Amino acid sequence: MQSLWMLFASFMFAIMGVCVKLASDLYSTSEIVMYRGMIGVFSLFILIMLQGGTLKTSLPWHHLWRGTVGVIALWLWFYAIGKLPLATATTLNYMAPIWIAAFLFTAGLWRGDKKFEWGLAAAILMSFVGVTLLLRPAIHADQWLSGLMGLGSGVLSALAYLQVKKLGHMGEPEYRVVFYFSATGIVAGFLGALAGPYFSGADTAGWHAHTGTGIALLLGSGICATIAQMAMTRAYRLGNTLVTANLQYTGIIFSSFWGILIWKDTLSWMGWTGIAVILVSGLTATYYNTRGFRKMTPKAAQAEADAPSAT
Repeated sequence: MQSLWMLFASFMFAIMGVCVKLASDLYSTSEIVMYRGMIGVFSLFILIMLQGGTLKTSLPWHHLWRGTVGVIALWLWFYAIGKLPLATATTLNYMAPIWIAAFLFTAGLWRGDKKFEWGLAAAILMSFVGVTLLLRPAIHADQWLSGLMGLGSGVLSALAYLQVKKLGHMGEPEYRVVFYFSATGIVAGFLGALAGPYFSGADTAGWHAHTGTGIALLLGSGICATIAQMAMTRAYRLGNTLVTANLQYTGIIFSSFWGILIWKDTLSWMGWTGIAVILVSGLTATYYNTRGFRKMTPKAAQAEADAPSAT
């Protein structure tokens, strides 16, 4: 099923995270965001030329909204990572699927639609329980503002994912959605790097000289991010919204294993329990959605594919 593209996207995002973590010792966050966008725009432009595609779109404002919300969410997440323990910031950002379920539920009530996928929503909540067990986040009394920033990144990420879904059902191909998001990242990263020297903090120190290692890490993060964005966009465009959102939690599992392999991190029994909960809830959500889809008549299944609740 198409939602399984999110598994591949999560794996690539995890590799991107490794590259970004290593590159953060060499570059500022603004530079990483800008270079990642540049690599995405360049590689997608080559792909579009080879496949005979076009960047012409009749939905410029929709792309601007998706790019703006996505980039702000990215900035808030990076801010939270800099001020909070990594486990806490990551957990807050991974609340995006829960916000997606909340948005869909609210939209259904507003339209008078009584049908809501409670089984999938429950699976998402269980996944977040697994993330909490795995990361064991904690916020101190003097970190409430940073906590709100991390929480806001999850809310805005949910809005960005729903906009990706909407763009897909309005006929926009994956490459065009990702291209304009990457272009927005270039602008945001460039402006952030220019403004960096006027703000305090080592993370906003402007421009840094390149090294061979730095270039390799930037290329790795950019290429992995572009591939992951393409796979994620396809998953949200063609798959079930809540199943796709739930499968996103597997990214924290991939990241945990990379931490074990590279940084020799260790997981307690609670961490392994969290991984098991995430996997079980993901399988349950996938089975639940597949069974419900098979019970539909061909006409109803086509209607469900053409007009999902996220739009």
